[in-house]
Amino acid sequence: MRKGKIKIHLEELIKNSGLSKTKFSYRADMQMSQVNAYCNNTIKRLDVDVLARICDTLGCSIADLLEYTRIK
Repeated sequence: MRKGKIKIHLEELIKNSGLSKTKFSYRADMQMSQVNAYCNNTIKRLDVDVLARICDTLGCSIADLLEYTRIK
């Protein structure tokens, strides 16, 4: 039974940073397929090390990156 949904705002944050996805993937030490999965919200399991690298690279908080929505 699902209780809620996590939305990842990576694509928006990358655009706002002025970086291309390619440059971001290099700086965050991520594969492009992984960046795309996070951007498209198709990632199934979040990796805390990856989340930390994303936040460090973009200078954002985890709250800027992730949004929880309760399902009724």
